[in-house]
Amino acid sequence: MGTDNPTSDVENEFREIDSRHGWAEVFHGIRTESLKNKFTTQAATNNKNKNLNRYRDVSPYDHSRIILNKGKCDYINANLVKIDKAGRRYILTQGPLQITTGHFWLMVWEQKSEAIIMLNRIIEKNQEKCSLYWPMGCDNRGEDVVSFTDVGLEVTYIKEDEASYYTTRTLKLKDLESGESRTVLHFHYTAWPDFGVPQSPAAFLRFLSAVRRSGTLEAEGPAIVHCSAGIGRSGTFCLVDSCLVLMDKNGNNSVNVRDLLLEMRKFRMGLIQTADQLRFSYLAIIEGTSRDWDTINDNDPLPDENSNAPTTEVDTSSSDDEPPPLPPPRSTSQQGTCPRPPADLPPLPPVPPTPESQPSTPVSPTDDNGESNRKRKHDEVSNRIAERVAEMKKKQEADEKWRSVKRKRKTL
Repeated sequence: MGTDNPTSDVENEFREIDSRHGWAEVFHGIRTESLKNKFTTQAATNNKNKNLNRYRDVSPYDHSRIILNKGKCDYINANLVKIDKAGRRYILTQGPLQITTGHFWLMVWEQKSEAIIMLNRIIEKNQEKCSLYWPMGCDNRGEDVVSFTDVGLEVTYIKEDEASYYTTRTLKLKDLESGESRTVLHFHYTAWPDFGVPQSPAAFLRFLSAVRRSGTLEAEGPAIVHCSAGIGRSGTFCLVDSCLVLMDKNGNNSVNVRDLLLEMRKFRMGLIQTADQLRFSYLAIIEGTSRDWDTINDNDPLPDENSNAPTTEVDTSSSDDEPPPLPPPRSTSQQGTCPRPPADLPPLPPVPPTPESQPSTPVSPTDDNGESNRKRKHDEVSNRIAERVAEMKKKQEADEKWRSVKRKRKTL
């Protein structure tokens, strides 16, 4: 990444939109154009698959969805996004639910993916955004091995390397039936704020550079990219990467960002969720061409913004989602089994077999006593989940402080 050309068409377009405060208008135009896509989502709305979706209004298109081959369930909320002219193929997916962690690793195995790119933390905005689906390792007070017996796979923690803004984990994925194993790199970006977008794309570009240097984006199997819904930050990562690849290949004036995003949205709905994310993508593309990010040490202080790059402040007061997708019913989204979390996270409390935790059945609106019981059970489940999320947040904060101390000790 880097060029001698001080001003590109992308930067000129950025400045023009910025000068008229037109990002909301541009983003609305992209959303409107995307509505012309009439692709079906029948698999996602099938009754047997509904509880496998993290959000009710984020569904994979049928024509590009990933189909699982092993086991009784062939469904996972994931799409293959192909940018042929950039030579890029990504699998964009939601953050795994407890009941889909096995499906997630089965997808990694069957698609021969060598990298998982995670762009969120487990807990954000006091909510669980993704289940813990990998072994943390004994070095981090967790487990070294997690087995997924429902799909016949085993994941082993090998090591991890921490940089200032992300962690790279090396994991071994093994097929228990054949005994074959593969190495999978887990790139975990931790610098995205709970609200809005980063003020500067510098840390994000360091992360992207690290992923690129691994060679996993050019591997036989497509890289797995996820956040919580698998459309906002995930779309940002793929758009920025693809644009920079094309600009490296064909010159800085060879890319139309809006057209490329519209093309990507034909594979997975809703990529780039907000006007702020769109603006940030432009900033990252511009900054990505301004210097050679591969030569910057990941633990060095962030460099000042390039003098030629736009410096207008980003509004980070808004939420990352617009509008926030509706969560699935709380009781049903917590069913199933999950790999045991690391020692510093308490096991999740079991959900009792109440009517709320079972598939709902129509009930007469005149059944007042039944309605009261359902509300009471729903409140009980909601309170338990709120307590669990609060406890997980406390443990996550403690773990982050502990990791910070460990990093400082390494530098002594």
